[in-house]
Amino acid sequence: MYIFKLKPVFKDYIWGGNRLKTDFGFESDLDKLAEGWMLSCHKDGKNTIENGEYAGRELEEVIEKVGKEKLVGKRSLDFPYFPVLIKLIDAKNDLSIQVHPDNDYAKRVEHEFGKTEIWYVLDATEDAKLVYGFKEKITSKQFRRAIEENTLMDVLNQVPVKKGDLFFIEAGTVHAIGKGTLIAEIQQNSNSTYRVYDYGRLGADGKPRELHIEKAVDVSKTEPPKYEIKPFGEAEAHNGFTSTLLTKCDLFTVNHYDVFKSVSLFADEESFNHVLVVDGSGDINGEGLKKGDSFFVPAGFGKYTISGKCEIIVTSI
Repeated sequence: MYIFKLKPVFKDYIWGGNRLKTDFGFESDLDKLAEGWMLSCHKDGKNTIENGEYAGRELEEVIEKVGKEKLVGKRSLDFPYFPVLIKLIDAKNDLSIQVHPDNDYAKRVEHEFGKTEIWYVLDATEDAKLVYGFKEKITSKQFRRAIEENTLMDVLNQVPVKKGDLFFIEAGTVHAIGKGTLIAEIQQNSNSTYRVYDYGRLGADGKPRELHIEKAVDVSKTEPPKYEIKPFGEAEAHNGFTSTLLTKCDLFTVNHYDVFKSVSLFADEESFNHVLVVDGSGDINGEGLKKGDSFFVPAGFGKYTISGKCEIIVTSI
């Protein structure tokens, strides 16, 4: 088996910009590139493989052919679906205020899994802010009243952000990405989103975008967030690279590496590795890599080496 290079899937949501084209070099006929789905086996967008024996075939198809345990890893057997979805997000304008359900609610109502996610801020303008939970604990009744009376922004926790911030967005956390932020998002493989407030914007059809108030009130944790806005671990210097644990939970483990010479990593039989190149260039096992590249390293692949000067995010389960 070999390392798969994946072709992104692009989304042109109304709040998107063009930095995925100008900064990352992605090519698309879409006017806006709001999101690039860099690792996805979701029905709303599936990656294809660009290199080697399976070039042109969907990753999900190859997993089914070769075997889930063999490619995704032993831990994948704990999940009835491909476990994660990884995106690059360019917010030229504010995203809607929204919330995602947990597994129990999503399976019962949406017939898919819930959505816990992390945001790693790759870049942000000086005035960029994110919505992250509530300023203080309120009741669901007070939450509903704030929506109805158009005072929701008064009770939400709005946080200035900068490059390197890490947000752990547990399912049920009301949140929104603000304009001027460029983010790497690692999330459960789900697209269930309940929109609470959208600034009165109109969609592509000229009509106000749909809100999901009842469901949002059902699933929201109307309290301040539990987690600090920083990686779970401190940066550690090594010979040739610096590493930082961004997050570790029962859904995924994510590490950040600043490579200035080389780093050797290992994909064991428990889990695949996903390598997202967010800056710089170099090579992976002798094959070229550049900013915006996405690589799937199969479970059990063993040692692989990334050389050059680059910034990467590595995800496993």
